[in-house]
Amino acid sequence: MDNLVSALIGARLGQAQLAVAAKMLQMEGVKPQSVVKLIDAAQQNMDRLANVAVGVGGNVDVSV
Repeated sequence: MDNLVSALIGARLGQAQLAVAAKMLQMEGVKPQSVVKLIDAAQQNMDRLANVAVGVGGNVDVSV
């Protein structure tokens, strides 16, 4: 459960980083390398959610 929560937080952080990167692209004087680094960091944060999703629900007890 902790992994899922951590992954969800990472995904939210990744979304925020992508939003900041989009704003940076609209600004003058921002180096493209800085935007690329931010996008890479966002991708790494979102990858955590993809890795957790593989094992989620495998041991769920749905008996009534």
